[in-house]
Amino acid sequence: MEPTILCCPVCGQLLTQQEKTLTCSKRHSYDIARQGYVNLLPVTQKHSKHPGDPRDMVAARRAFLDRGHYAPIARAVQHIFGEKLPENPKVLDAGCGEGYYLSQLMPHLPGGAFYGVDISKDAVRYAAGRCKSAMWITASAAHLPIMAGSLDGVMSMFALTVPEEFHRVLAPGGYFLEVTAGREHLMALKELIYPEITEKQEKVSPVYPGFQLVQEETLEFDFRLTEHQEIMQLLTMTPHLWRIGKEGAQRAEKAETLQDRAQVLLRLYQSVATSSGL
Repeated sequence: MEPTILCCPVCGQLLTQQEKTLTCSKRHSYDIARQGYVNLLPVTQKHSKHPGDPRDMVAARRAFLDRGHYAPIARAVQHIFGEKLPENPKVLDAGCGEGYYLSQLMPHLPGGAFYGVDISKDAVRYAAGRCKSAMWITASAAHLPIMAGSLDGVMSMFALTVPEEFHRVLAPGGYFLEVTAGREHLMALKELIYPEITEKQEKVSPVYPGFQLVQEETLEFDFRLTEHQEIMQLLTMTPHLWRIGKEGAQRAEKAETLQDRAQVLLRLYQSVATSSGL
């Protein structure tokens, strides 16, 4: 059996792998699916029957990202995050979705070990289909099935940030990259689907216990969608799909082109010791 950095979601013991099965010392066992992912999400951590993004949202995100519209974000992650990591790093994408950003980072870190976690089983299945060189795991970012201090880097791409849990799984001095949407992100899409846009207060850089902010950048770039299908993919992959009214949905259905701008905030944190033991 080969030891892993994964831990049993039931008892917390180290998981070892033999062929297509992960097992802990207390004989809890988890099979790796033929698609290449493993489900380490206990029923007690589910908040619904099918938690996380549904299949149509995941499929739309995969189709949109594969067209390269957000490639500048992937390049920024490599520059800000990837270049800070040591040789042969262990890297986690927490809230990995269908695996686009982690799979774009991997070729720049040869020799690394890569893990993607998402609470959506559909997302993890898509990720496993995209890339066979990472370990894809259905699990909650709030309860990562990963041994303490075992990672060099954690990235959270437009996903849930759980600083206490990220600090736990990072080795001392490890890096955490948080990527979020800026206030002006996708304004053209918002103007299309909403009758009125409410201005939000500019976010101050979050302060997380156990981390120090070492770098912060705002990335902005324009992109143009020339097919109705692309516009619907963009809308479907965002939370706006759940917020728009009937009239907004009708306007989106009629749109054939969209010129928009992405505004993304990238914040790189480094793990530090705290008096509380974090």
